[in-house]
Amino acid sequence: MELLKLLSASEIFAQVISFLLLLFFLRIFFWKKVLGLLDARKERIAQGLKRIEDSQREITQLKSDYEAKLDAIEVTAKARIQEAVEQGRKITEEVRKKAHEEAQDIIENSRANIKYELGKAKEELKEQIIDLTIKATESVIQEKLTEEDDKKLVGDFLDRLDEIK
Repeated sequence: MELLKLLSASEIFAQVISFLLLLFFLRIFFWKKVLGLLDARKERIAQGLKRIEDSQREITQLKSDYEAKLDAIEVTAKARIQEAVEQGRKITEEVRKKAHEEAQDIIENSRANIKYELGKAKEELKEQIIDLTIKATESVIQEKLTEEDDKKLVGDFLDRLDEIK
């Protein structure tokens, strides 16, 4: 209260008028500039927020695209793995078939060789039997026929033995 006693009414009135005049001049000369600066700042902030929202939307879109591509890659990878497994099974089956065919060929070749060797051995045995029979007959008869006659005689004998079997 003492402060009010020190001030006179004319001083208070002069200060109020000065304040109003200052406010009037500020409004005329600076108010639009200040409001313009505030509006510009508000617009920059709004644009910044919009850019942030756009970036977030773009990031979300990129993320969903990335996930879709990953899913597609995963599906493709599974398909390729499945194809590789199937191809491996086919190759395995082909190898088995080829091995079986080769084994059959070996068996048939072996059988043919055995038949050939058996025939060859029979012929050799036949020749030996003929020679032994001729020698045995010579010693029994003590007389020798011609060698061709001997072989023919023994060959006929052996052929008759084969027919009996």
